[in-house]
Amino acid sequence: MKNVTITLDEATARWLREHAAAKQISVSRAVGELLRERMTNAERYELAMRQFFSVKPRPLGKPGEPLLTRDELYDRSRFR
Repeated sequence: MKNVTITLDEATARWLREHAAAKQISVSRAVGELLRERMTNAERYELAMRQFFSVKPRPLGKPGEPLLTRDELYDRSRFR
């Protein structure tokens, strides 16, 4: 574990103290949990983005063939 010093404005510090008290943990632990959660979310986002961009794009139709219009695309009756 590393010790760090942080500077917070009064409103943020008040919110942090209330957040920690509601979870019955120390302010230090609350900061650690919030940062860990932020880090995990960032890592998951990066992984999802890499997975998304790793898939080769597919054409929507044959070359030279026009795409569907908005009305054609959302015409549900043609699928019944």
